[in-house]
Amino acid sequence: MHYTTVKDWIKLYKQDGEQSFPGSGNLKVEDQEIRKLRKQLADLKEENDILKKAAAYFAKNLK
Repeated sequence: MHYTTVKDWIKLYKQDGEQSFPGSGNLKVEDQEIRKLRKQLADLKEENDILKKAAAYFAKNLK
C-alpha cells in the first residue's frame, strides 16, 4: 500500500470522522436523506398516478 493512500485516508478521516468510510450499506447522513427523499418522491408519483386514473374513471361515469 502506498503512503499517499494512507495519507488520503487520514485526510478524509479528519474531515468527516467515522462518516468518511461508510461502506457495508452504512450510508452517510446526506446519502440516507437522498435515499429517503427519492423513495418519498416515487411514492408520491405513484399516488398521483392512481388519483389521475380514479378521476378519469369517475369523470367518465358521470357523463
